[in-house]
Amino acid sequence: MTVITWSDFDKVELRIGTIVNVEEFPEASRPAYKVSVDFGGDLGIKKSSAQITYHYAKEDLMNTQVICVVNFPKKQIGPFMSEVLITGFADADGHIVLARPDDKGDVPNGARLI
Repeated sequence: MTVITWSDFDKVELRIGTIVNVEEFPEASRPAYKVSVDFGGDLGIKKSSAQITYHYAKEDLMNTQVICVVNFPKKQIGPFMSEVLITGFADADGHIVLARPDDKGDVPNGARLI
């Protein structure tokens, strides 16, 4: 394990946003969705390619909040430009389970993980 400093961690912009659109992404090399996430304020709506098709149906993702890295460079994935990274953890079979807030409070879109 690599030990990092607070300064290292502080460089990563982890923000919360609400999923506002989910589309199939048949051109992706591995099963994925094209996801639009609303961060509100200055960030607005950003797009991501997310390999979350195993555990999540498109309709179940709508209007749910996710935690994203918003300051990575954009990444071209086939014909799609991914602007943010939606975070998650691999289960025992390698399928992604989303990192999301629990239901204990209302977190405003764009809030930064601290």
